Amino acid sequence: MDHLPLLVDKFERLAEILYSNKQGLQYEVTILLQDIIDTLIQDMLVDAQSVLDQINYSETLISDNDGAFDYYKPELFASISSISKIRFPFPASGPLKEQVKRLYLLLNTKEKAAEVPSNSEARRRISFFATSLFMDMPAAPKVRSMLSFSIVTPYFMEEVKFSDEELHSDQDEASILSYMQKIYPDEWTNFLERLGTNVKSEDIRYWASFRGQTLSRTVRGMMYYRKALRLQAFLDRTNDQELYKGPVGTEREQNKRNIHQSLSTELDALADMKFSYVISCQKFGEQKSNGDAHAQDIIDLMARYPALRVAYIEEKEIIVDNMPHKVYSSVLIKAENNLDQEIYRIKLPGPPIIGEGKPENQNHAIIFTRGEALQTIDMNQDNYLEEAYKMRNVLQEFVRHPRDQTPTILGLREHIFTGSVSSLAGFMSYQETSFVTIGQRFLADPLRVRFHYGHPDIFDRMFHLTRGGISKASKTINLSEDVFAGYNSILRRGHITYNEYIQVGKGRDVGLNQISKFEAKVANGNSEQTLSRDIYRLARRFDFFRMLSCYFTTVGFYFNSLISVVGVYVFLYGQLYLVLSGLQSALLIKAHHQNMKSLETALASQSFLQLGLLTGLPMVMELGLEKGFRAALSDFILMQLQVASVFFTFSLGTKAHYYGRTILHGGAKYRPTGRKFVVFHASFTENYQLYSRSHFVKAFELIFLLIIYHLFRKSDGKFHVMVTYSTWFMAMTWLFAPFLFNPAGFAWHKIVDDWSDWNRWMMNQGGIGVQPEKSWESWWNAENAHLRYSVLSSRIIEVLLCLRFFVYQYGLVYHLKISHDNKNFLVYLLSWVVIISIVGLVKLVNCASRQLSSKHQLIFRFIKLLTFLAVVTSFILLSCLCKLSIMDLIVCCLAFIPTGWGLLLIVQVLRPKIEYYAIWEPIQVIAHAYDYGMGTLLFFPIAVLAWMPIISAIQTRVLFNRAFSRQLQIQPFIIGKTKRR
Repeated sequence: MDHLPLLVDKFERLAEILYSNKQGLQYEVTILLQDIIDTLIQDMLVDAQSVLDQINYSETLISDNDGAFDYYKPELFASISSISKIRFPFPASGPLKEQVKRLYLLLNTKEKAAEVPSNSEARRRISFFATSLFMDMPAAPKVRSMLSFSIVTPYFMEEVKFSDEELHSDQDEASILSYMQKIYPDEWTNFLERLGTNVKSEDIRYWASFRGQTLSRTVRGMMYYRKALRLQAFLDRTNDQELYKGPVGTEREQNKRNIHQSLSTELDALADMKFSYVISCQKFGEQKSNGDAHAQDIIDLMARYPALRVAYIEEKEIIVDNMPHKVYSSVLIKAENNLDQEIYRIKLPGPPIIGEGKPENQNHAIIFTRGEALQTIDMNQDNYLEEAYKMRNVLQEFVRHPRDQTPTILGLREHIFTGSVSSLAGFMSYQETSFVTIGQRFLADPLRVRFHYGHPDIFDRMFHLTRGGISKASKTINLSEDVFAGYNSILRRGHITYNEYIQVGKGRDVGLNQISKFEAKVANGNSEQTLSRDIYRLARRFDFFRMLSCYFTTVGFYFNSLISVVGVYVFLYGQLYLVLSGLQSALLIKAHHQNMKSLETALASQSFLQLGLLTGLPMVMELGLEKGFRAALSDFILMQLQVASVFFTFSLGTKAHYYGRTILHGGAKYRPTGRKFVVFHASFTENYQLYSRSHFVKAFELIFLLIIYHLFRKSDGKFHVMVTYSTWFMAMTWLFAPFLFNPAGFAWHKIVDDWSDWNRWMMNQGGIGVQPEKSWESWWNAENAHLRYSVLSSRIIEVLLCLRFFVYQYGLVYHLKISHDNKNFLVYLLSWVVIISIVGLVKLVNCASRQLSSKHQLIFRFIKLLTFLAVVTSFILLSCLCKLSIMDLIVCCLAFIPTGWGLLLIVQVLRPKIEYYAIWEPIQVIAHAYDYGMGTLLFFPIAVLAWMPIISAIQTRVLFNRAFSRQLQIQPFIIGKTKRR
């Protein structure tokens, strides 16, 4: 191979001479041909003699009327007779000239920095497409011989395309259109350059919609399949001469317009025969009858893409025997003259949506699909034209394998296209990328436990239609309907693969509240999977190693998350017992006297593992494989600077809470996350509703444990830090992450508005018809609604878990100075007298408020005064007689607040039995006081940080540097020059 550079140089010179096509260079062409042959045969081939023998005994090597050489005699090119036989120069026009020109450009065009696309997305797509051509990809058949396939997309009420009002609405100082112009500046410039002065509002709507998570983007991407098939079908039926002239040029040369129309019609028919796309719009009939703009947008989409079909459920009421009856039908429509035209109608025996909405929406539309393969595409996905060219290759996976290894589900790679929106979107993008690439690859081979995870997988349509379909739709149980399709395939001896040479775009949630709702939905789905018969049957039939792999890749991840959080609580409650009982002091004193360092060493090792760095290793490895390890390391460091650890720790709490609660009480439900592209400010009230029970309460419990441990510990500072630093980090993360990742979360004017809205929400009366977003009482009832249907065993377990809050009271009352180190059980009973007195006072004030506040204001105020004086007098007497100190009051708060919360939880569990008793009213008042106090404690540090404008500027710059352009100009000394931005 040492002579390869010389051979390349000679071949490049030969291509240059052939491209110049000058008569005087015929001799140099001959010499170059002779040198190329000599270099190949004498210097590069191992068995050159056999090649020479073949040349000597060959009479003709190439015989082509349009070729460069008529024949090739044994004298080689250097002989005079051979020179005279070379046809050079070429004809001035023709396909041979075009081929030589293409060869010359391929060899001599060098890549320059100015010619590399400036758009990072364009570079990524070109790079992946070029790399994928070297992967193990089956050969593509002709379009006529390829397998036919269909695509189905379920649609409910999401955005079809952005409206003018939504694009220009100014919320949080940034509209959607201005936001996209900041994120995609080069694409916006190209868009204006492409359309010039003829920019219409409809064009802008589509431009913005194609960059959001809308139905328009999904439809445009999937219709690339038809465009690619049409071009490939044309290439299949043309020869080389027609190929360089194009489909239109060929017919112009022939001057036969009817032939051109016939060819175009034939290509359209062939593409439609091999590809069909059905959108299952569950509510289209209702939207159309109500005049909803979404219905007209869907009709406009069908008019824009004539091959698109829409299936929906129609509900009509007819009179039969003087009685109204509802008739349900599945209807398939297409666009005709900008109107919807019915194609098929199938009468249904009853309402089809009786289970989960999305799988039922898919099931009713599958009858309108056709072909051997079926691709399931969600509403938040996209496709690329260059990837659509590989669809013929992908479908060959169904026929290239032996019969017993034929895949029933073809897994495809995904690209998360929402990573540039904000830091949270980037975190989700990196997390999903590692899961949908290296994770899926490893699950499919060698573990063979890959299922269907809502990705753009391609189903063997015939296999699944005869085995229960692609979706299970039982209410609540099949909340995660995608993975049950994989379970169904594996249980029926199917085979699921994963292919990386083709990718499809996918969008993810970009705001913290959207991400939390999505993770809560997935955690609920995994808890239902844990209790399902499918997991039981898989575990019974898998071998030991596949069973472990199945556990880790499905419910095991969420179960481990739950165990991790429970382990933190067990550890801290154990430490609480040690410090309150005095055992820790005794153990440390003994260890110090005997010079035992094993305990400190163990804790130091534990503190290293608490950093959580190992959990990010798969993501770093995948980024290293994709971008290179230097880029992966820089991305990982940048993520840490953007406090990615805070986000992932917060997500851990979300998974653990919803998985554990659903396992215990059930109540899994679909949580709509929305597909909004722009990240807007979420109010304090909204954050409190979402995270109060899942994060805030648990974080306050951890803080109580850590404070008590700090007050009564007997160890040195180093020991204390090693034990508790990770728990402090977790508690602070669970408390303040929703506000840290909230756009304009530390803007002062937003803080003022949030406080007013918070007080209004807390004080509004609930009742029938009042939404949880309007009143605390309605939210509180909705938040505890799952306890109404909990079984007895779950209620008992919940009560037993609530007993942990009484440990505070039992341990701390004996450390009060007022107790004088008395360890009698009577001290603990007296503490309960105090709690009962507090509940009685609350009941008294509540009754007086309901009966006297409206008509007898003076009496009501007098009762409140007496109550206040009684409480103050009690404190004074206890301070004078029993030496009650300020520290005792702090310790009493640390003891009685958790006890009251435990009582509240127990009463909520028993609510169906005691709701109509007199005790319920003060319990509700106390719960209201707890929530109001907890919200106020949260609000105070946020307001302090918002008082300093530099905090808001730093947060915006680090976490939302591409949104809220006006806010970025507030602090130019931090952000940089405005012109540069």
